[in-house]
Amino acid sequence: MFDLGAYTKYIEENIDKMELPKGPADLYDPLRYFLNIGGKRIRPILTLLGTELFGAKKEKALNQALAVEVFHNFTLVHDDIMDDAPLRRNKTTVHEKWNTNVGILSGDVMIIKAYQLLCKDISPSILPETLDLFNGTAVEVCEGQQHDMDFEERDDVSIHEYIEMIRQKTSVLLGSALRTGAIIAGASETDKDAIYDFGLHIGLAFQIQDDILDLYADPEKFGKQVGGDVIANKKTILHLTALSKASKEQLEVAKQLQHETNIELKVNRTRELFDHLNVKKDCQERMAKHYTLAKEAMAKITVPEENKTPLLGLASYLMNREI
Repeated sequence: MFDLGAYTKYIEENIDKMELPKGPADLYDPLRYFLNIGGKRIRPILTLLGTELFGAKKEKALNQALAVEVFHNFTLVHDDIMDDAPLRRNKTTVHEKWNTNVGILSGDVMIIKAYQLLCKDISPSILPETLDLFNGTAVEVCEGQQHDMDFEERDDVSIHEYIEMIRQKTSVLLGSALRTGAIIAGASETDKDAIYDFGLHIGLAFQIQDDILDLYADPEKFGKQVGGDVIANKKTILHLTALSKASKEQLEVAKQLQHETNIELKVNRTRELFDHLNVKKDCQERMAKHYTLAKEAMAKITVPEENKTPLLGLASYLMNREI
């Protein structure tokens, strides 16, 4: 049986062992702080599992797994600045705890540290391929973030555009994490492509589920305000699906709700509108489609079936979470 906790502990123990300079304090203290405020550590775990899938030891990919996690946290530090977010994982964000300039510079040094880890203890024969993958992924993540910001100013965002945005912003890093492990383990090109596709579709399903949970999660378990996306007028998959199905009158109701100042009323009325349009069911079906595509990609990989059990177990956990 797959033990997620053991892998999370392994990553966190090695984050604690990372060698970072003591100063300047305002450069490295924020980095240490942010790397230790928690998180699921899913992306570095995927790198380890991608390595083990193809028969290599997870230790062989440890530094590259840490590189993926440090890069992910770099994006979060800068995202928090762009969103002016006060909290991340229920802790004060770096730019709020220090200041915006510290947040920018600490984020900058994080991406350099990610590259240093990526290149550490790796065979020179696979370093160019690993770097090419990492660089391409980094560019796509930035492109996805820009699309997300652009969508805030647009009223004509399509479901197709939204799916492409979350593919870049979220999914490519999951696919890249897995493919990095496959490269390190010496997998074939066909298997590397298949494990990347597995990660892409799990990432898409994961983000769609996040959108659903934001409005429909049990408040007792969710850990943050239910309906946050509605309150912020975010163009999530639920919102875009509703618009694609709404009548002229329902579109007018949705438009009016975006300007509603009573937060509780806004969330409840939006949920009622979505329920009337069967939005949750449609989005769950879209999520299930990507989960199925992920499993189909995994089925193409030419390793013993027992090697696939941990990744399939992690995917099942992600698809059935309530928070």
